[in-house]
Amino acid sequence: MQRIIYFVLIVFGISVTLLFVLAGSLASPRMHLVGEPPKGFNVEQVTIDASGGHTIAGWFVEGEPEKAGILLLHSVRSDRTEMIGRGKFLLKAGYSVLLIDMQAHGETHGENITFGVKESEDAHTALDFLRRRVHRGKVGVIGVSLGGAAALLGKSPIEADAVILEGVYSSIEKAVENRVAMRLGRLGAYLAPLLTWQIEVRLDISIEDLSPIKAISTLGSPVFIVAGSEDKRTVIAESRLLFERANGPKELWIIEGAKHQDFHKFAGKEYEKQVRRFFQKYL
Repeated sequence: MQRIIYFVLIVFGISVTLLFVLAGSLASPRMHLVGEPPKGFNVEQVTIDASGGHTIAGWFVEGEPEKAGILLLHSVRSDRTEMIGRGKFLLKAGYSVLLIDMQAHGETHGENITFGVKESEDAHTALDFLRRRVHRGKVGVIGVSLGGAAALLGKSPIEADAVILEGVYSSIEKAVENRVAMRLGRLGAYLAPLLTWQIEVRLDISIEDLSPIKAISTLGSPVFIVAGSEDKRTVIAESRLLFERANGPKELWIIEGAKHQDFHKFAGKEYEKQVRRFFQKYL
């Protein structure tokens, strides 16, 4: 019996240590040189002054004068290059596009990744910049995972004319639980609160501020929620709950077979069709 208890304590200790390391790695900055855009994607390099004292690095491409502008917000530990594919097809449809590196990502400075809270300041600032650059003044947003959380969190949700949210977590507690369970199985449900607590302490951010499910009820824009049927990081139930809590007009699209991945690359032409349809309807 003592051996069993000893073994359990060892496993628990190792797990706690791993969670401590994991918490640090999840929030650590992912800054790096982005490099040049691909040939044929003729961008204007922009730097936007942010409220936090840093500058936001981005690419802007002007579309047709009568069309709206679309702000593209990347996922966690990524950068603006993740959104190039979306930018290209939207540009072909006539839209102006703005791709940015959110704080602590790519070429935009930041001390820590904050899972959407501080990133929301960059999203708001970039949207204001985009609205000034497009002739019609209408703007839409595509936020992928972290990018979608950034569109919802902060002092208030983003004030766009249409918003697409892809694979956005419902709450940080659920996001952590899902990810720890993928690594540790059932044990993850018991250890996840330790990781959640560390995030709160390390980042000095209240767990209450990391709740897209609460924020979405105050979003004043038409919203299109996109989810993957096989996503284990943001499960379908979370996306359905976000949809239920959102105000209208609202739409939900579950992509069969998709995991927590680039939905544009996975669904291809169907993704482009759905996105164009939604933006044509509201922009």
